[in-house]
Amino acid sequence: MTDSKAPLAITAAAAPPRARPSNYPEPFASRMAKRDKRPLGDLFGLKSFGVNLTRLAPGGQSALMHRHTVQDEFVYILDGEAVLVSESGEARLGPGMCAGFTAGGAAHHLVNRSDRDVVFLEIGDRLPGDSASYPADDIQASMGSDGKWRFTHKDGTAY
Repeated sequence: MTDSKAPLAITAAAAPPRARPSNYPEPFASRMAKRDKRPLGDLFGLKSFGVNLTRLAPGGQSALMHRHTVQDEFVYILDGEAVLVSESGEARLGPGMCAGFTAGGAAHHLVNRSDRDVVFLEIGDRLPGDSASYPADDIQASMGSDGKWRFTHKDGTAY
C-alpha cells in the first residue's frame, strides 16, 4: 500500500532541508554548519533505507569520522569534489564516483577541501539496534527503540 501523502516524484534539490542541521550535541553540531541535508527517503515514506541529498560548502564535512555497528552506507558524488577521509587513508571523489562502507568497517567521513560546493547522495539502511563510534572524538551514539540517536561521552556520561 502506498502512502497517500507521499509525492509521486520531486526535484531533489527542492526538497526541504532537515529541520535541525545536526543531531550531534555541542561542541560537535557546530562543526556541521557547512552541511545541508535534504532527507529524500523520508518524503516518500521509505522505511527500510534512507536517502539524503547533501551539500557541503567549502570547509564542510559530512559527519564526524564514524563507523556503524549495523548500518551499511553508500555515497555517490553528483557535483564537486570531496575527500573521503578514513582510517585506511584518503581518496578524492569527483562526479560519478561512489564509495561504500560496511557496518563495522573503517571509520570515515567526507570533507570539502575545494573552493566550491560538493553535492552527493547518502544512502543507508535503517536496521534497528545500530550504534556508532567516533574514533577521533569523545562521543558515541546508540539508536533508541524510538529510532532516535542518543549521544554520550565515551565513558557513558550524557551530554
